[in-house]
Amino acid sequence: MSSDTNMSSAEVVLGFLEEAEPWRLLSPQFPSKVGGTPAWLSQRGLPSLPGLECEICRLPMAFLLQVYAPVSGQDRSFHRTLFLFCCKTHECYTCNDSRCMKVFRSQLPRRNEFYPFDPPPEDEPPTEPEQDQSVLPVSGVKLCWVCGCPGNKACSRCHTVSYCGKHHQTLHWKHTHKRECCSQEASIVTTSPFLFPEFELVTEPEEEEQEEEKDTKVAAEEEEGGVDCPSLADTLAETDLEDMAMHETEDNKVFQRFKKRIAPEPHQVVRYSRGGSPLWVSSQHIPSDQDIPSCTCGAKRTFEFQVMPQLLNSLCVDSTGASIDWGTLAIYTCSASCNHDDQYCTEFIWKQDFSSDQHTQIKPT
Repeated sequence: MSSDTNMSSAEVVLGFLEEAEPWRLLSPQFPSKVGGTPAWLSQRGLPSLPGLECEICRLPMAFLLQVYAPVSGQDRSFHRTLFLFCCKTHECYTCNDSRCMKVFRSQLPRRNEFYPFDPPPEDEPPTEPEQDQSVLPVSGVKLCWVCGCPGNKACSRCHTVSYCGKHHQTLHWKHTHKRECCSQEASIVTTSPFLFPEFELVTEPEEEEQEEEKDTKVAAEEEEGGVDCPSLADTLAETDLEDMAMHETEDNKVFQRFKKRIAPEPHQVVRYSRGGSPLWVSSQHIPSDQDIPSCTCGAKRTFEFQVMPQLLNSLCVDSTGASIDWGTLAIYTCSASCNHDDQYCTEFIWKQDFSSDQHTQIKPT
């Protein structure tokens, strides 16, 4: 998740939220970040409506986060960022349905038309004349003043403010543009309620834990049984109950494993492990290999990172019965990290939800 991160299959890198100077979250710094507007990598081939619409309500999705994840030893992926968007309509968050979310991949070789060959400096760059943040400097692509996504529709009065569509034009008009139109005051809506709060994603490796010994006590208890010979009806009834109990027990085991694994670092919001495995919150709705579609290039998609439920607590969206929600979001990407003629490539997201009991256990009090 940084330009000097070499990821092995077994390694897990954890992401945490941290306040940062605004300049650190701009595209030339190759940030990993949450909220605000996207810090686009390539300035060409950006996703736009209808590709950025929720497939359920058809409203524009909000930028949730991006992860900078170059592939070591692969020049075409020297710079590589994954962008995750989600709907803000809580009714679209039905159980285990990921149609309200989308993820895109962008990558560039080290020598490209947008960024210097050498890494960006660690210190704040010299102050330069303020740039128009609504236009990408090299490509000239206009961005929506509400969400930071490509916007080819302009305000019909001042013709200086662009939008991705009618929905965000209306939102901006009501929020600030009605009083700013045709004046010099117009600015990007960084305080818009549509945007999530902005943070930097900082990372550190997860500390490895010693492999626990198998608990034989549970197995021994399961093997214990009586010597009575029940009737066929009783046997069938007991079998149904045992199936239900085993299902609940397995679900609880998975959830307890999840809680134990994150306990040493309870504030983690991202787990990155390209080629590794997700940490599931439930034994239900775990994808099989057949559930993960191959990339359009024909290569298999593999797990890359997951978004944790703890992130919800920092997004200012949590309200009882009316909140966007998830147990975990698992992102799967092209194992070859193929090129798509510099277009932003759609990748695959798998949303797994908590049961109601699990949800109350994981939410901090």
